[in-house]
Amino acid sequence: MSPSRQVIVCGSFDNLRARDLRFLEEAARMGAVHVLLWSDEAVRARTGKPPRFPLAERRYFLEAVRYVTRVIPLSEPDPAGAIPELTGGGPRVWVEVEGLVESSRRAWCERQGIEHCVLPAAQLEGFPEPAPLPGPAGRKRVVVTGCYDWLHSGHVRFFEEVSRYGDLYVIVGHDANIRLLKGEGHPLLCQAERRYAVGSIRHVKQALISTGEGWLDADPEIRRLKPDIYAVNEDGDKGGKREYCRSRGIEYLVLKRVPAPGLPPRSSTDLRGF
Repeated sequence: MSPSRQVIVCGSFDNLRARDLRFLEEAARMGAVHVLLWSDEAVRARTGKPPRFPLAERRYFLEAVRYVTRVIPLSEPDPAGAIPELTGGGPRVWVEVEGLVESSRRAWCERQGIEHCVLPAAQLEGFPEPAPLPGPAGRKRVVVTGCYDWLHSGHVRFFEEVSRYGDLYVIVGHDANIRLLKGEGHPLLCQAERRYAVGSIRHVKQALISTGEGWLDADPEIRRLKPDIYAVNEDGDKGGKREYCRSRGIEYLVLKRVPAPGLPPRSSTDLRGF
């Protein structure tokens, strides 16, 4: 990646999913990604309906994605007024995905002196395992576990808070075990996709998939990682986790479910609808 190259992407990024994250990852291979994010009014003007998630929440989520350098809200769906805000740096490239290209974008980019790049849809297929994020040595290891079937701002806030205690390792429940605990129809997304989404958050050192069973399905991974702290939110304080940590000499940390300032509380169950 060329650090001086400015990569521009634009859109609502409403209800951010793994494919959006794959797009941002591939765009980041070309340089520092600047997201021109439509405001709520711009989304309504462009689509005829309000976004599912408000601007503040969409921005908070995007700023937590490890592939994003900067988020710039747009009051209008036309980004022309925001381009001058990208001061300094090297050449600029506007990146879009095949099949979602604005018909007039290439000509517009030529007039602005911006390179126009279209990523093939096939380039976004699959969910590669995100590499562990580098960081300073000597920090404590913190582990959290869960399904993360619909990654939302509440999860991002939880990761942000927990990461203050040390390097954060998130162990995502494997498909068969989620089905065992929650019933048929679960999970909504496969384990590789859930791991990929979680691992794309900059507060997460590494995301893994569990290989055990039951409420303590992460036991094999915990034995290997040897964490100092096991963190849960209030809803996750069950299944023998407290006793398990006591028996293994792991500090057990329970955090309250509090959304980021100014954002609404979120629940995967509510978003999923079942």
